[in-house]
Order: sequence, then C-alpha cells, then structure tokens
Amino acid sequence: MNVVQETLWAVARGLPLTVGIWLASVATGVVVGVLIGCFRHFGPRPVNALLAVLVETVRGVPFLVQAFLLYYGGPFIGLDLTPILAGWLALSIYAAAYFSEVFRGGFRAIPPGHTEAARLLGLSTPQTIARILLPEMALSVLPALANLAVILVKETAILSIITVPELTFTVSGVGSATFAFAQTMAALAIGYWILVELTAWGARALERAIARATLGTDRAAIA
Repeated sequence: MNVVQETLWAVARGLPLTVGIWLASVATGVVVGVLIGCFRHFGPRPVNALLAVLVETVRGVPFLVQAFLLYYGGPFIGLDLTPILAGWLALSIYAAAYFSEVFRGGFRAIPPGHTEAARLLGLSTPQTIARILLPEMALSVLPALANLAVILVKETAILSIITVPELTFTVSGVGSATFAFAQTMAALAIGYWILVELTAWGARALERAIARATLGTDRAAIA
C-alpha cells in the first residue's frame, strides 16, 4: 500500500470520530452554555461571581493543557476516563465556557422592556427565556456561535495528544511510519479545510432559515 492509499485510509478512519466528537461537544456546549448564560444573567450575584470565575479559568487556560490535565491528571482524583470520553468532556467544557459568553451577551443586548412586558403578561423566568429571549436573540448570536463552532473543529486536532484516534492522530501515524510528512500533513490540512467550509456553509443556511422564520425574509446577502 503506497503513501496516498495509507493516508486516505487514515482519513477514512479518523474523520468519523472527529466529526462525532465535534458535534457532541458543540451540542453539549450549547446546552450548558445557555444554562450558564441564564444563571449569570438572571441569577443572584454570588452565583454569577462563581460562574464568572469558572468561565474565565477555562477561557484563560490553553485547551491543550486542559485536555492533558483531564486525561492524565484525572486518575489522581479518581477520574479515570477513556481517551474518547476525556476528549469529549474537555472539548465540551471548553465550548460551554465560550458559548456562555455569547449567550450572556445576547441576553444583555435585548431591550429590558421585552423582559418587563413578559413579566406583565404573567410569564415566569423560564417561560420568558424560552418564548421571548432565546428566539429573539437566535439570529443575532448565530454568527458568533458559527465562528466558535469552526474554532472547535480545529481544536479537535489537539485531542491527538491524549491518544484520541481522530483525524490528526491517524494521519500523523502514517507520516511517522512512512516519513512522508509533507504529503500526510497536506492531506490533513485539506481535510480540516473541508470541515471548516462545510461548517460555515451549514451556519449560513441555518441563519437564512432562522431569518425566514423570524423576520419573514431571506437574508441571502449574508454569505
């Protein structure tokens, strides 16, 4: 088997896991990020302060260090995780910290009168968030969420350091075995470029769909 065949086989083996971990981490990060954003915006000051410290800690430490500490340092505190589970958890925590800031900014950008109107109508805080605030800010925060999703695609490469058999790990293995580093790294770059472009295309399609649903217009100019 030549280098090209080995590289393509490595891409075929690593790509599904890369996409799977990325999608699972984005989904988890969005859910947890919404919850953190809600608690920081609507919760009492002590809760806001505690969450702010946690978020800034995650945002201030490089993701490589976080993944390394979670996987290799976890057993010292009784947290013995498989590489895939540790990779998903590390990326989810990292995503949630950044997503929470996007949602918190989205909540703050909504005019206070909208929240007050919801209270006058007798809506509870959870109902106000679900029926008024989240739909209203969905379109405005989507570009920022899409940019973070693109960043997370590329951050999956770091999971190779904890032996997650994702795209970078499998393709780098071919390069180490064949010494064809230029060819394998070029294939790796092309693979991530395709993932990033597909993510950006999906985000633009979703943005247009939300625009049609909320504004009754197709934002075709947003490309």
